[in-house]
Order: sequence, then structure tokens, then C-alpha cells
Amino acid sequence: MLTALSLVKLVAEIALMALAGRWLLTMLAGARHPQNLFWQILDAMVRPFLWTARRITPRVVIDRHVPLVAFLILAFAWAGATAWRIAHCVEIGIHLCR
Repeated sequence: MLTALSLVKLVAEIALMALAGRWLLTMLAGARHPQNLFWQILDAMVRPFLWTARRITPRVVIDRHVPLVAFLILAFAWAGATAWRIAHCVEIGIHLCR
């Protein structure tokens, strides 16, 4: 159980950092950001999460806001996994969670 919670947290953390890096590169590179190699790598990392966010949201949400929706979903997943892991560690004993 602890391993599964740690994996959910890890995937969420990596995706959140990739989304943040993608946003920062978009701000720095401007309109030419799709030609940036690092932006392309980060985009490939977050594409499954963006696809999932697009499928979950209604069509009223414009494509420009989908990365924000994905970020919020991942942030809530990370917070939920963290809270669940803390509760699990308190239940089984802190010394077993190292």
C-alpha cells in the first residue's frame, strides 16, 4: 500500500514539474516555443495528462486552459496521495514508513 501511494505521489510530482517547466519555457521562448527541444520533451511527458484532462472537461473549456485543468487535477491527486500516505503511516506506525 505504501509503495502504491508513493508511486502515485511520484508520478504526480514529475508531471507537475514538467507542466511547470513547460509553462516557464512557453513564457521564455514566446511564440517559437514549439520549436524548442526542451519544450518538446516536456510536452511529450505531459501529453497523456493533457489528453485525460481534455476528455474530462466539457467542450466549453478552451484548449488554452486544459494545461491548468491538468495541473489542478494532478495537484489534487498529489495532495490526496500525501494525506492518504500520512494517515496510513499513522495507522501502521511511523517507524514502518521509512
